[in-house]
Amino acid sequence: MQNQEMPLSSSQASAATPKPASAAYDEMYAPDGSIRPHYATVGDWLKKTSPERLSAMRTAAQMLFHRVGITFAVYGEDSGAERLIPFDILPHVIPHAEWKRLHLGLCQRVRALNMFLHDIYHGREILAAGRIPANKVLDNKLYQKAMDGLTVPGGTYAHIAGIDLVRAGAGDYYVLEDNLRTPSGVSYMLENRKMSMRLMPELFAQQAIEPVEHYPDLLLDMLRSVAPEGITDPTVVVLTPGQFNSAYFEHAFLAQQMGIELVEGPDLFVQNDQVFMRTTSGPRAVHVIYRRIDDDFLDPVEFRSDSVLGVPDLVRAYRAGSVTLANAVGTGVADDKSVYPYVPEMIRFYLGEEPLISNVPTYELSRKDDLAYTLANLKDLVVKEVHGSGGYGMLIGPTSSARECEAYRLRILDLPEKFIAQPTLSLSTCPTFVESGVAPRHIDLRPFVLSGKEVVMVPGGLTRVALREGSLVVNSSQGGGTKDTWVAY
Repeated sequence: MQNQEMPLSSSQASAATPKPASAAYDEMYAPDGSIRPHYATVGDWLKKTSPERLSAMRTAAQMLFHRVGITFAVYGEDSGAERLIPFDILPHVIPHAEWKRLHLGLCQRVRALNMFLHDIYHGREILAAGRIPANKVLDNKLYQKAMDGLTVPGGTYAHIAGIDLVRAGAGDYYVLEDNLRTPSGVSYMLENRKMSMRLMPELFAQQAIEPVEHYPDLLLDMLRSVAPEGITDPTVVVLTPGQFNSAYFEHAFLAQQMGIELVEGPDLFVQNDQVFMRTTSGPRAVHVIYRRIDDDFLDPVEFRSDSVLGVPDLVRAYRAGSVTLANAVGTGVADDKSVYPYVPEMIRFYLGEEPLISNVPTYELSRKDDLAYTLANLKDLVVKEVHGSGGYGMLIGPTSSARECEAYRLRILDLPEKFIAQPTLSLSTCPTFVESGVAPRHIDLRPFVLSGKEVVMVPGGLTRVALREGSLVVNSSQGGGTKDTWVAY
């Protein structure tokens, strides 16, 4: 679990085909150097494909992504310019039998998380039973008192969940993080598939690869299924904070793919506890809002009064049961890093089952022993802010200087309860085409789980890749890229 990847030398990185990394699980190569069966087709194709063609394909992908407008913004950059997320043309391949096991584990986890959210806003049985410390929930800044006693359609809170998986050690999968508020990245999953099929049609002809392009249909069906009771033909919209949001491309893309309206706060208003959309033909009732705005900015009457992004009195209409919000208000408490260590216990408590996918071992720095261990071993651990995201605010001990570790130590000592720590996993590697050639690079995987009347998902997800040699940080905001994910027979 705590093995560190040995950095690749330049001679290794420039090899025509990737070699197994010494410490990390290699997705393509077995320990004896042979190609794993599910990568055989890709391996044969790589042998026949010159570096010049790979480079030309990468350039073509960049040009096409730029033309389509597949960009993201990085907050805080002086230029304010949008960036392309680098797309690596070599896929991450998962055998179908392995995916079936992941599918079961992901559905199990999301069911338990939804039951937990319903419970903490109603009976709080798991807190009364002492299975989770009450202060972790009730004193959490992401807990929304506005949701107390509020019944949502079907008891579903996290309609769209992005669960981050990593593979480490001998190849076991672990859940690294749950994303239940406004999980992003699915548009890149879909566009990556289009790009792969365009650039490498011969590979799709040679191998049976599960489709993902029906995700927008599944998403719309799910959103329609959670409409308020009695609504048989609901109007569904995507609510965006606007074009300056880092994920605006995705908001517009999904609205277009589902054939529904993309709206901003001023496009909606509440009258008689019903949400309406302004149209050229007059007001139109809205029944389901796929919102991509954080809780704090959703309703200036209920939350931040200075918000110009939300809809006044939206929560009042929500309480009246005339509109469904996906995801529900208050889901953030379930994906907070201080609650993450207790998800396996949620599965046992609500489902009476053992978790099918394990958590990464986690030290809670609000605990005296965990704090002492972490401070004594900072150089070997990853330390995260409990409310942090996007790869910001982390300390990766093995790659940090003594000065950086000491500065972080002081931050921890100031407010230990705001941090957790985990072993530095040597994430699995996948062949990646970088400037020096084909080389192993660390990856993670974010499948997207949809919960309505039933729990469904497309096979695969968004594979993120750390493009810098030796880096374990895959976030696009930190220089990471993406890959197409193939679930193959």
